[in-house]
Amino acid sequence: MPVQARHYTPEEYLAWEEQADFKSEYRDGEIVPMTGGTTNHNKIALNVAAYLKFALKGQNYDVYIGDVRLWIPRYRQYTYPDVMVIQGEPIYTGTSTTTVTNPQLIIEVLSQSTKNYDLGDKFIYYRSIPDFQEYIAIDQTKYHVIQHQRTHEGQWILTEYESESQVLALNSVEVQLSLSDIYERVNFAESEA
Repeated sequence: MPVQARHYTPEEYLAWEEQADFKSEYRDGEIVPMTGGTTNHNKIALNVAAYLKFALKGQNYDVYIGDVRLWIPRYRQYTYPDVMVIQGEPIYTGTSTTTVTNPQLIIEVLSQSTKNYDLGDKFIYYRSIPDFQEYIAIDQTKYHVIQHQRTHEGQWILTEYESESQVLALNSVEVQLSLSDIYERVNFAESEA
């Protein structure tokens, strides 16, 4: 749901975000309030971020969760991915350390209200990021993980995982995550509000 039916500049959006009581995305002139997350959404994002953080300990990677904003200049998008991994130093936009531009791995936990956007236009926007190599989309209502990997030729390969016993082998970082770890303590009987 848009904040108002008018076009905002990126600067107006950033000023809005500083004063707002809730997070919003910026979509090429439109400010779109973000929906609240469920407990399952939160558990999955935290499980993945925690496993990544410990698996990458001592290596030149940083793991960021939902409060770090991503700027996608080609499509004029500000968004908040659930989990991002950056190799080396983050490249910031502007003078603050709130917005990055160079993730190589992005992970989104899908919700009913955002699933089509996350797998459609948002993935198109992410693919314009030069450092971006891998996109993981995780369903919060059942065992289902979608992995998109960029090849050296710039093509994207899709792999799906749908069993608790399967292991997701990440390509952008040398980490393997079992679906049982990703979905640890997730209750599929809980429905999205």
